[in-house]
Amino acid sequence: MLESVGSLTGSPWIYAVVTVSVLLDVFLPVLPSGVLVITAATSAAAGSTTAAGAPHAIRDVPDLLLLAACAAAASVLGDLVAYRLAWRGGARLDRAIARSRRLTRAQERLGAALSRGGGALVVIARFAPAGRSVVSLGAGAAHRTPKEFLPWSALAGVAWAGYSVSLGYFGGRWLGATWLGTGISVLALFAAGSLAAYVMRRPNATAAATPAA
Repeated sequence: MLESVGSLTGSPWIYAVVTVSVLLDVFLPVLPSGVLVITAATSAAAGSTTAAGAPHAIRDVPDLLLLAACAAAASVLGDLVAYRLAWRGGARLDRAIARSRRLTRAQERLGAALSRGGGALVVIARFAPAGRSVVSLGAGAAHRTPKEFLPWSALAGVAWAGYSVSLGYFGGRWLGATWLGTGISVLALFAAGSLAAYVMRRPNATAAATPAA
């Protein structure tokens, strides 16, 4: 991964690759979009360190703010596409959700959270494996209004992108663009995902994640 992304860090294509990966992983959760964001940020941090140590050296590295903006925007856009598709899915999608205990339970919790004026569950789900897909599809299938869902989706995208870029940046600054640095940053991302998945599975997850009306 480091070698592949390293060849893109000096090119604007890195932003396109990150955007497409984050956009599509709402439909294909197996895509390593978080790993890609972290690796790009790690390379950027290591490159900036190298440039600082050698003022006359020229090294193109990704802009961290632009990288985070691309990841956050793609996250929100992917959520919106999944939400609209589920909204228009009709009876066939409703039957598919009804056959899945996980989707049904998630839809019920999400509906309760949004109807009570809170959406912290949307933010938490963004960090859980496949949680983004479950929440976006569930909100659309339940016909939650855009006003109820999209602001929380935007907050979730910004939080996830900021966290991922920060992990890569500080991992690169402290440990360099090595497999060790990237691996530790990715483990931190997976740890956040495991914690988010645990919170979502708890019977009182909605109550814990939602403020009183």
